[in-house]
This record gives sequence, C-alpha cells and structure tokens, in this order.
Amino acid sequence: MKVLLLHGLHSAPGGAKADVISGAGHELINPALPADNWGESLRIAQEAVDEHSPSIIVGSSRGGALAASIDSGGARRILIAPAWKMFGGGGVPSSTVILHSPEDEIIPFSDSEELAEETGAKLIAVGTDHRMNDGEVLSTLANYL
Repeated sequence: MKVLLLHGLHSAPGGAKADVISGAGHELINPALPADNWGESLRIAQEAVDEHSPSIIVGSSRGGALAASIDSGGARRILIAPAWKMFGGGGVPSSTVILHSPEDEIIPFSDSEELAEETGAKLIAVGTDHRMNDGEVLSTLANYL
C-alpha cells in the first residue's frame, strides 16, 4: 500500500515514523516540505497525492494541517498532533484518525479534541510529547496503517 508521509515544520523526510511505515512493508512517499513557504508545501503535498495516489496520508504537526488542507483523492488520513488551528485545514472526513498526546507542549490537545468533535474523526490520546515518536505512538500508528 502507498503511504504519503507529510513531516512537521522543523522535521525532514525520514525518521521514526517513516521507518514504521516502511518497516510495515508499505511504499513510502515522503517529500521534503519547505518550512518557510506554506503555499509551496501545499503544492508539493497535492502533487504527491496526484502523482502517487496513496491509500493513506499521514501528516505530523504542520504536515497534519497540510494533510487536512489538500484533496486526498479518497485516501484515508492519519493526523499526528495536527497544527490545523495554526495553519488551517480543519475540514476532514469522519474516517480520519487523530493521534495526539495530552502532554503536547506545542500543539494543545484541546485543538484535536475540537477537530474530532467537529468532524467525527477518531481521537486517540497517545504519546508523551509533541515529537510523537515514542514506542506507544509508533505502535499505534502501525496499527492504523
């Protein structure tokens, strides 16, 4: 299965989430997204969807806002501590899964509670901080792929 991973603002392609996706046998699409240009990041993300037709889009933090802002082409979405209030993109379908730590020091957990309440998305409280790369989060991510 093809999985598009959209990284966070101060992140880059690769890392623990990418390793989980690849390690589960999925084809990973993980483009570099410029931190200083939201419009260009949107373009790159949408181009990746249009070109690769992923089955799942995983977006972490700012990447979660991107995932919520593009036309998914029918792909399921998994948002990890999505920064949707900071960057936009709150209109997700009820099939969306949100993973977020109540201990997040960057993006308030209440933002994800609000998004889940407004859209019917499934919110899972998991993790120890905003990085969302501890074993519990990665295991939960793997289970929802």
